[in-house]
Amino acid sequence: MSTIEHSVDVRVPVRVAYNQWTQFESFPEFMEGVESVKQIGDTRTAWVAEIAGVKREFEAEITEQHPDERVAWRSLEKPHHAGVVTFHHIDGETTRVTLQMDYDPEGFIETAGDWLQLVRLRVRNDLERFKTFIESRGGETGAWRGDVPGPHQRGSGYSGDPAGDPGTGTVPPGTIGGTGEFPGEGTLPPPGPAPTRPSDAPGYPQTPGSGEPPRPVL
Repeated sequence: MSTIEHSVDVRVPVRVAYNQWTQFESFPEFMEGVESVKQIGDTRTAWVAEIAGVKREFEAEITEQHPDERVAWRSLEKPHHAGVVTFHHIDGETTRVTLQMDYDPEGFIETAGDWLQLVRLRVRNDLERFKTFIESRGGETGAWRGDVPGPHQRGSGYSGDPAGDPGTGTVPPGTIGGTGEFPGEGTLPPPGPAPTRPSDAPGYPQTPGSGEPPRPVL
């Protein structure tokens, strides 16, 4: 098991950085080797990606998501990986984006790639490209502001936003592999965003009591 962590300071407000990260289908524009990401359910995405020279197709599940704070995920099949992206308010125009990921190399080629730290280099370069992507645009391409409670919050009366000012970088308890299992339930993010939800479109279905439209199934 390999653990990867990298941070980048992005010159956009925390809301803009977070909103863009929720647009999973834009990932191929700044993530090396990612051919496509499709939303297939409220918390599931389907990926086609090249990893250490090997083409992979897999599904990933969002296990926790809180606006302006974090997006956590885990893969549902090989190659096993899980991670969390957190968004930290530096000032009104600067956000620190931190990615933590646990990656389980599969087979000699992927293991060799891990030994050469190719995966770590890719993560670092992906975050740098995300920085360039969002700063050059000056704004997000879309947003989803829904909330996905983590395993430690389900059934505990969690109401959505934690106390305090959202966007300050405060995150609820829990880290990668919170249950001590991999890739079992933990408090993790995907790498990825969902299509923009046109909440003001006529006839667009709303989730009762949530104030946020459900993620459309593509």
